Amino acid sequence: MKTKAKKFKQIETVDKVQLVAEWLDEKQANEIAAVDVQGICPIAEVVMVAGAKGMRHAQALADFVLKRLAEENIEYLGMEGYKAGEWILLDLNDIIVHIFQDENRGFYNVEGLWSEGTRMELNITPQE
Repeated sequence: MKTKAKKFKQIETVDKVQLVAEWLDEKQANEIAAVDVQGICPIAEVVMVAGAKGMRHAQALADFVLKRLAEENIEYLGMEGYKAGEWILLDLNDIIVHIFQDENRGFYNVEGLWSEGTRMELNITPQE
């Protein structure tokens, strides 16, 4: 019996980063950042970080990104930290998305960990 392999949309990493940034921005994530970590991170090409106003906001951001990935037929591998909502990690294969409650973001300083990487320009309107 043949099993039918799931075919996911092939999308360039830079285009996927932009889509995810737009989705996070649409749901009012704070300070969305993306760092190109190719060559310095063995598990991803890009690390993205976004802030959330609280646990429910962090969960809503994660839910929305996963919903949109499914709608666009874009593969994702998994999620960690959803229940507590303090730090939610989404593994999109070539992109790792970190959603932090605002008060935890500075403590973990994910952007600082990847400071050797190149900060990517995101085409989103900065919030005031």
